[in-house]
Amino acid sequence: MTDSTPAHAEPHGDALGTRLNWLRAAVLGANDGIVSTAGLVVGVAGATDARGTLLTAGLAGLLAGSMSMATGEYVSVSTQRDSERAALAVERRELREQPEAELAELTGLLAERGLSPEVAREAAEQLTARDALRAHASEELGIDPDALTNPWHAAGASFLSFTVGALLPLLAIVLLPPSYRVPVTVLAVLVALALTGWGSARLGAAPRTRAVLRNMGGGAVAMAVTYAAGALLGAAGV
Repeated sequence: MTDSTPAHAEPHGDALGTRLNWLRAAVLGANDGIVSTAGLVVGVAGATDARGTLLTAGLAGLLAGSMSMATGEYVSVSTQRDSERAALAVERRELREQPEAELAELTGLLAERGLSPEVAREAAEQLTARDALRAHASEELGIDPDALTNPWHAAGASFLSFTVGALLPLLAIVLLPPSYRVPVTVLAVLVALALTGWGSARLGAAPRTRAVLRNMGGGAVAMAVTYAAGALLGAAGV
């Protein structure tokens, strides 16, 4: 029995790498949302148990953090996209003005991959005849001309992932009775950080236990510091 699944349905190469990068960015964005918002609302809870104050602080932190993440990602990816476009423009000019030198360069790059000089030359000629810019962009620059990074997609993904992560500590701190708010929020945050730590380690093929403990430890320290600061300020009547 033959497999009827089309060969292109299985992710390979750049498509798989791009998908993993997006997943890793989403996990890290959610992790940032959890830690920053948890630190904020737990710190405020150390000073007051007023639900309205906690909700206002949490929403302000969620919106400020998500917008900051989205803006930073947009600027960063826009800069990367501009650099990629500039590099492609240089490559187009060189292919137009010195095609033989570019063919020799592509041949050398292919030979460095282990091909014999004759096979590398033939492959370079075939790739150049098919799509010279794509061949040079891939081998020299590591760029796919038809798959440049999209700053709007990156900004939207960062905004969404941060918001989803931030909602957990925010909802926990405002929906629970005052006596349970801080301990349940801390527990929920630590569980969530364990999951994001595990997810980021799995995507990066890194040791998972170490990543989970590091993630949980960092979040616990952040909440402890902000809670202590809030308690001190609240006791001082600030």
